[in-house]
Amino acid sequence: MVAGPENAVAKALLVDDRKDNLIALEAILQGLPVEPVAVESGAAALKQLLIDDFAVILLDAQMPEMDGFETASHIKHRERTRHVPIIFLTAADRDAQLALRGYAVGAVDYLTKPFDPWVLRAKVSVFVELWTKNRQLEQHIEAARQLRHLVNAVDLATALLRSGTDADCKRALEVLEQARP
Repeated sequence: MVAGPENAVAKALLVDDRKDNLIALEAILQGLPVEPVAVESGAAALKQLLIDDFAVILLDAQMPEMDGFETASHIKHRERTRHVPIIFLTAADRDAQLALRGYAVGAVDYLTKPFDPWVLRAKVSVFVELWTKNRQLEQHIEAARQLRHLVNAVDLATALLRSGTDADCKRALEVLEQARP
């Protein structure tokens, strides 16, 4: 992660080749506890995913050069990004096979335009909440790991102090000093 779990801000990656669609998505997400990051191509999305962690990706299915399906496939093949939820957004509702193709490459949802902005907000909110809870869990796991390390150091220092030799007492102090956070 770029930022520590205690101060990380959830981000949503918005991917669409049309600037006006990106502006509309940013407006829809306004007021949610998420920072939108807008890019205009699949290649730019893949680059952005090397820099930042994201709670959710809103991905246009039909883009020139690298379409959303190919972009999603690359995202899902990378270890670091394979678990980031992808919601496809597309104007193409003529073909039910496109939705199936989206799910086949790992999307969690597939919405056709025009969609209800409140539905999209609700879906994004769920993934932001999950992302936030995961960061909190990571923070608790790290705190428990550090506590376990300190308990082990205190146990070792106690055993050394009980032996009563000057060398062991000196070693006990070193163990405690090294264990200090």
